[in-house]
Amino acid sequence: MTDRPSHRISSRKQPRQARSNDLVAAILQAAVQVLATEGAGRFTTARVAEKAGVSVGSVYQYFPNKAAILFRLQSDEWRQTTDLLRAILADVARPPLDRLRTLVHAFVRSECEEAAMRVALSDAAPLYRDAPESREARAAGASLFKAFMEEAMPGASATERALAGDIITRTLSAVGKEFSETSRTDAEIRAYADGLADMFCAYLRHLRQGGDAVG
Repeated sequence: MTDRPSHRISSRKQPRQARSNDLVAAILQAAVQVLATEGAGRFTTARVAEKAGVSVGSVYQYFPNKAAILFRLQSDEWRQTTDLLRAILADVARPPLDRLRTLVHAFVRSECEEAAMRVALSDAAPLYRDAPESREARAAGASLFKAFMEEAMPGASATERALAGDIITRTLSAVGKEFSETSRTDAEIRAYADGLADMFCAYLRHLRQGGDAVG
């Protein structure tokens, strides 16, 4: 059975009762299992329904097509990443570079722990990457880091901060992805994260030479 054609990726409706919440949770858990074991190429609404032990019609009550399910999984991942960014970067009681170091460690570890799911979601990205919801979700994380860079480099111009932030986030994302493609030990993760954090902190200190020291 193939998925019904639809350009929608948002959930069809939001669950309002505990039973509905449980059903959506079961569908999403089944989707994670199907995606992790069979990959994006064999991911269908029918397989998710079968794995969840529910009818395909029950799935369609909440998700109009497989892209909507995959987008929900990706959105949940984005939301977790955004929450991680917010919890670390918005902690103004700590010096900026301490927060950056903590963020690097948390991000690299998260990449390693979720490598299989991230690869599968990346393979499915063409199904939803151009959707407005997708751009809005990614923009939330970018906004948080932009605010952090304004605090970390108050004397720099907006262009300088934007460049530095782009270099850090792009490098962290690309290097973290490649590093996590191989199984790593805790010691390897810590050592690699330390190296990245040292590099980023040294870069920001270099940019601030001649001004106030960054804490």
